[in-house]
Amino acid sequence: MIDDAIKIDILKRLKRTEVKEGVRILMAIESGSRAWGFASPNSDYDVRFIYARNKDWYLAVDLEEKRDVIEYPIVDEIDLNGWDVRKALRLYWKSNPAFVEWIKSPIIYINSGNFREESRKILPSIYSVEKGIYHYRSMAKTNYRGYLRDEMVPLKKYFYVLRPLFAVRWLEKYGSAAPIEFDRVLELVKDNELLDTVHKLLEKKKVSEEKMLAPAIPVLNRYIESELARLETIKSDKSDRERDMSQLNALFHMVLSEN
Repeated sequence: MIDDAIKIDILKRLKRTEVKEGVRILMAIESGSRAWGFASPNSDYDVRFIYARNKDWYLAVDLEEKRDVIEYPIVDEIDLNGWDVRKALRLYWKSNPAFVEWIKSPIIYINSGNFREESRKILPSIYSVEKGIYHYRSMAKTNYRGYLRDEMVPLKKYFYVLRPLFAVRWLEKYGSAAPIEFDRVLELVKDNELLDTVHKLLEKKKVSEEKMLAPAIPVLNRYIESELARLETIKSDKSDRERDMSQLNALFHMVLSEN
C-alpha cells in the first residue's frame, strides 16, 4: 500500500502536470517494485501516466516531430513521467511490455474515463505471447549476467530475474499476459526448496536498503541458470506481425471524444 501522505503528494503533482502541460491524465499508476510487491523501505515511487491533449493538437503536419512524453527529475523519491495516448497505443500495438504492465498495475492513482478499462478489455487480441516470452527472457538474462554471478550481489536483482522467469512460466501455461504482482506468478513454483528460499529472500528484501549486497544464493543461481538454458531453446517470434489496428483507433477516438 501507498502511504496516504505520499499519495496526496503524488496526486498534487499529477494535477499540477495537467495544468502546466495542458493535458488530461487518463490513468496514473504505480510501476516498479512497489507494484510488483517487493519494495524496499527506500524504493522510489515509480509513477507512470497516460495523458491526452486537445483533439486539434493531433491534427498537425508536424505531429511526428512533437514531443510525446512528459518527464520530471526524481524529487523526494517520486519518479514521475508519462506518455501521450497516441504514443502509448502505438506501442501497445507492438505488445510493449511497459504499457501492458501499466494497465495491469494494482496501484492506481488516477483512472479517468474509460481508457484503462477499454485497454484491458482488448488485451487478449493485442498481446503477443511470443513477444512477452522474448522480453522476459531477455530481462532475466541481462540482470543475471550483469549482477548475480559474483560472490557478493545486490539482493534486489534476484527479483529482477525471478519475476520475469516466473512470468514466462505463466505465459507458457496460460497463453495470456502475466500478472505483474510477484506473489501471483510465484504461485506457479512447486519446488519446496526454491519456494522457501524465495519467501525468505522476499522478507529480507522488504526490510533491506535498495543497494544492499549479500552473498549469492546457490539454490537460486542454479534455478536461474537452468531456466535460462531451457529458454534458449525456445524460438520467439520477434517479427512485427500485422494486427488489426481498428480497436486501437476506436480507443483513440473514444479518448478524444471525451475531451
